Amino acid sequence: MAKIYKSPAKIRRDSQEKERCVILGEYIIETNGTVREAAAKFGISKSTVHKDVTEKLRETDRALYGEVKKVLIRNKAERHLRGGQATKQKYCAMKKVSG
Repeated sequence: MAKIYKSPAKIRRDSQEKERCVILGEYIIETNGTVREAAAKFGISKSTVHKDVTEKLRETDRALYGEVKKVLIRNKAERHLRGGQATKQKYCAMKKVSG
């Protein structure tokens, strides 16, 4: 069953910063998502998500950090493939419009 996430942007920053990194980490693991996808989902910047899941999460929950790190490493390894697909789609769309 899909978990419902509340936006960390709406969580009070002063007392819930550690909770935000855990929520982001869980989201990335459950969806196999990227930092960009998590940032868009929760309405915060990519740099905030990255800092939360790489630095703050390491201090807060080591086990969760290890799982998130695996997803981020896989995403980084696949990055060039996703970029190639985006370029292919762009040029296919341009070809359909012009021809």
